[in-house]
Amino acid sequence: MRAAIMIMESMQGFIPFLMYFGLGYLLVLAFLFLYTLVTPHCEWTLMKENNAAAATAFSGAFIGFTLPVASAAVNSVSIIDFAIWGVIAGVMQLITFFLVRLYMPKLSEKIADGHMSAGAFLGIASLATGILNAACITY
Repeated sequence: MRAAIMIMESMQGFIPFLMYFGLGYLLVLAFLFLYTLVTPHCEWTLMKENNAAAATAFSGAFIGFTLPVASAAVNSVSIIDFAIWGVIAGVMQLITFFLVRLYMPKLSEKIADGHMSAGAFLGIASLATGILNAACITY
């Protein structure tokens, strides 16, 4: 009987888990969709063609966005708060892309041509932004 009570108490958090996980997953998917619309090169096509530079840059943005979303899930005070910080994380990633493009005006062409240095630099810049963003989402 005691085990059943413990299980029921643990399951009380299941609905909030589903809400936060579902919203987090939705935020990640929306970000990836928006990111591929904003970049001049098509990450999906390039990755299907085995372009490591595109995969590296895209993976950095993917992880760089997911880290602060995870931090927002841990630190938010409500589901709305979580959503707001998720959107802010996406905006920060897009700003990073545009800043790197200012530094490397032919960034998309270089990634499309498979230049790993361009893909790695963008991926690392995105990851660094995500780490900093995640650390700053505290109360």
